Amino acid sequence: MGLMKTKAISSIFVLFAIAAGMASMAPAAFADHAEVSIGAVEESGFSQSCVETGCYTPSVATVDVGGVVTMTNTDPTGVHTFTSGTVDGFAPSPDGTFDTGVLMSGDSFEWSPTEAGTVPYYCMLHTWMIGEIIVQEVAAEEEHGDDHGDDHGDEVAEDVELMVMISDSQVMGGTQIELEFNVLHLNYDLTATQNGEVVFEEKGLHSMELIATHQIDALGSDENPIDVEVVSLGIGAPGDEDSWTGPVGQVTTAKVVPEFGTIAMMILAVAIISIVAVTAKSRVVPRF
Repeated sequence: MGLMKTKAISSIFVLFAIAAGMASMAPAAFADHAEVSIGAVEESGFSQSCVETGCYTPSVATVDVGGVVTMTNTDPTGVHTFTSGTVDGFAPSPDGTFDTGVLMSGDSFEWSPTEAGTVPYYCMLHTWMIGEIIVQEVAAEEEHGDDHGDDHGDEVAEDVELMVMISDSQVMGGTQIELEFNVLHLNYDLTATQNGEVVFEEKGLHSMELIATHQIDALGSDENPIDVEVVSLGIGAPGDEDSWTGPVGQVTTAKVVPEFGTIAMMILAVAIISIVAVTAKSRVVPRF
């Protein structure tokens, strides 16, 4: 991997209101916030192909404080756990909020949240399986009704600090951008410009994990850097904007000026050593 050079950290507090849709308009997975059921995708323990679409179903669920979340191993091909906490690479970090223990196929576990917040979870046996439970106050829907526009009103539901780290490296003749978030399931827009021209633009991106990478077919320099902009759209399941929470409209920027990658530096070092060796062998010794 190339040598990391540019790092930009944006950390701001954004005030926002939790917006929830009317039950008749919300998808089935989010319709009943008093009782929520979560299952495991079939064969999710044998293959990581479910990572993109979600290894739990739903991968993001919303429940009221005091409601009941029923977690069931609906995968007939293996055993799983529902363990609250996060996973860094393959290293799990349980937080003790809940842990079903090993569930055989068909076994269930119930958990009732006592306070609002976001609870990530994973499978202790298959750490690529991750999900998220959003716990909201019972009155959240009634207070905010059908207001899902950009103007969330004057009521403040929660303060959230969103952190986005942007790193870059020179890879395959282009630039690889790595985004590191402090929240799961962030929806965002990503735009990169160079010399006033757009070299990369993707709208409505979704990161199930804390790290997302993107390849840009351009190289930055001190004279002509690449300007990267990340705009947060909210936290939640893709396609269910009415249930999204979190900062909306936060902008994080960075200037990308990649240096030589480690492979290029190794080649350069070998070339220098070779030149020195050839010069040493070609030295002329005068005769007397």
